Amino acid sequence: MSDAAPTRATQEARWGGLLAAAQAGDARAYDTLLREITPRLRSLCRARIRDTAEAEDAVQDALMTIHALRHTYDPERPFGPWLTTIATRRAVDRLRRRGRGAGRESNIDDLPEGAASVAPVAEERIAARNLRDAVSSLPESQRTALRLAKLEDLSLAEASARSGLSVGALKVATHRAMQSLRKRFGVKGDE
Repeated sequence: MSDAAPTRATQEARWGGLLAAAQAGDARAYDTLLREITPRLRSLCRARIRDTAEAEDAVQDALMTIHALRHTYDPERPFGPWLTTIATRRAVDRLRRRGRGAGRESNIDDLPEGAASVAPVAEERIAARNLRDAVSSLPESQRTALRLAKLEDLSLAEASARSGLSVGALKVATHRAMQSLRKRFGVKGDE
């Protein structure tokens, strides 16, 4: 690797420094940060969303979230996971909204003539019901942790304060909830 191409860790450390400077009031550092992270945000969003326009909307959502939450970044912690979490959550939010809209909205020209057009909507509703049932079967602490940390997108400190669980217990409950759901639906992967 040449010296001209920074490693991801070096780049993320630079971005963390720029955000720390922005938190201290350096507008130029903030502008530089936003310009430099946009290609990474685009890459992260496009990895989840195939539709280019929808992915670009997710990038814009991520930039607005970063602006709104910039004060929450801790310069003592790595920047990369903070950025990746925001981008990924905004992309998933876009997919959820599109999925909810798809169940209610259809372009009349795109609909087939027969009853086959009902099948995808019915399958989505069944999948949604199955997910609701799976979540409702989780222990209360796991449901609460999942709702606060994943669905409401609260910080660990906020979720801890609202749930009465310690941050550690919240992390464990969220992890166990995700593991249970993955196991129930046969999905492999790490959270």
